[in-house]
Amino acid sequence: MLNENEQIKQLIENKKNILIVFGEPTNGDAIGSAVALALFLEKMGKRIDIISDDFNLPNNFKFLNKAKEIKSGFDFLQKFVISVDINKTGLQELSYDVKDNKLRIFITPKQSFLNRENIRTAQSDFKYDLIFVVDTPDLESLGNIYDNNTELFYQKPIINIDHKSSNENFGQINLIDITHTSTAESIYHLIKEIGPEQINQEIATSLLTGIISKTRSFKSQNIKPQTLNTASELINLGAERERIVQNLYRTKTIATLKLWGSVLSHLQNDNNLNLAWSVITRDDFIRSNSTPEDLSNIIEELLSNSPQIKLLVLLYEKNEQIHVILDTNKEYNALELLRPFGQVNGDKQQARTILENTNLKQAEEKIIETIKKTVS
Repeated sequence: MLNENEQIKQLIENKKNILIVFGEPTNGDAIGSAVALALFLEKMGKRIDIISDDFNLPNNFKFLNKAKEIKSGFDFLQKFVISVDINKTGLQELSYDVKDNKLRIFITPKQSFLNRENIRTAQSDFKYDLIFVVDTPDLESLGNIYDNNTELFYQKPIINIDHKSSNENFGQINLIDITHTSTAESIYHLIKEIGPEQINQEIATSLLTGIISKTRSFKSQNIKPQTLNTASELINLGAERERIVQNLYRTKTIATLKLWGSVLSHLQNDNNLNLAWSVITRDDFIRSNSTPEDLSNIIEELLSNSPQIKLLVLLYEKNEQIHVILDTNKEYNALELLRPFGQVNGDKQQARTILENTNLKQAEEKIIETIKKTVS
């Protein structure tokens, strides 16, 4: 019987157009994993698209050239085919126009006339023949990518790659290894088994970027010896560790520094629970010329410089919704702490949720009060 890696190799051999998707658009592990997987599949002669709902590439990941090709939505999925039988009429002229968002097609026959009996319509097959979902616990976490295109995900085979125990095993093939600290680590071992000769410096650097991002440059508490061994192997294969660290941790834009100031000015804490939280308003993003994608750096810096913080909550406004990020140390489970508020994405260390029909102040009171009651 074939193992998961061998099944994946067999499945991709006959596929030509492959889609790679992930849920959380600021997730460095997902970005590095998706880029490395795309580069690997391209070396195998496949056509690849990477898509994440509402994606905006964080500045500190722009050194990964392939990451600049990640899209925030689909271009098209199917072609609508109109067939006209002109056997008896011939074709004199074909033209079209668009009026009031309606496409009108004008067909002038050489002789006689055409009617509806001459016309047939159909849809082509989907553009993609295989889907990889990386570092995403369930299909709903893909947002509009899934919600608006469910038929695609029902009709095409899905390879689901993750390292989190919360993953719902929704793929036809599920490569879920909870002994790994990152999805990038899982993808490295997949490539190492089915196509090790394809690993070049760019692939190795992308994979190490995912690992370093997930482990906060090997400072997180869930680091295992095998993770360090994997990182060492990737460096031996050409991964540019210094370049990764320089971009992820030593390069700060003016916008990020200004946003950091806003986060610190709003920072509150409960010393008894080692809990800290901050709120970021829409005006904070406008004044600093920053985006929510810049928050990932700030979270890591806060935790690195304030080891007494065991629970960190950030709440911010985006698209008339309140987004919540909870980061915890290994004593707590971020997923379980946010679960009372609806759908949760992430893992035990860092989880996210979205609150509807509320304002920032109300959301802050609700989230912080619930967490305090739960952990006290």
